Amino acid sequence: MDLKEEDLLKRNVKGTFEKLKKTKICILGLGGLGSNVAILLAKAGIGYLKLVDFDIVEASNLNRQQYRISHIGMKKTKAIKNIIKEINPFVKVDILDTKVDKENISSIVKDIKIIVEAFDRAETKAMAIEKLLTNKNKIVISASGMAGLGSSNEIITRRVRDNFYLTGDNYSDYEEYSGIMSTRVMICAAHQANMVLRLILGEEK
Repeated sequence: MDLKEEDLLKRNVKGTFEKLKKTKICILGLGGLGSNVAILLAKAGIGYLKLVDFDIVEASNLNRQQYRISHIGMKKTKAIKNIIKEINPFVKVDILDTKVDKENISSIVKDIKIIVEAFDRAETKAMAIEKLLTNKNKIVISASGMAGLGSSNEIITRRVRDNFYLTGDNYSDYEEYSGIMSTRVMICAAHQANMVLRLILGEEK
């Protein structure tokens, strides 16, 4: 099949192709948020994705993450790269199988300006945000507050500071609500991905 990238993206907003194509995005964490953000950005035509995670796919991931039964036991990085190839093979995808910490996070993001923070653990989130926001040249899009089955309309994206955006309902917690569902997780992920696109195209609010 003679597939052209323009054919995949012809329903996109006009005039966005070149800007999206030349942009690099790093996604830290490939769980419920990160796997969905990665797919959404690939569908939008982002030119380069750096995807970072150290975990493997488990059965319990499938209720909200982009993986399939055939991916169980596979590295999340490899699985999501394979999925993206079937959606938009024109996206350049680099994967890194490593646990992000305060010693390596700066070298991981390197020259990438826009970073999607998509970790599950609160302490890892806090570390990443603290380290990344010390660099005024980085823009971080994070998410917190998506547990339970509250109204979709409660999930919003706020600009917390010049280079930090936060998506969520600002109150729900996994422990308090004893579970997390695909619907609210995907809404948060879509907010994060949409903010990425808005920033690339010059919309900062």
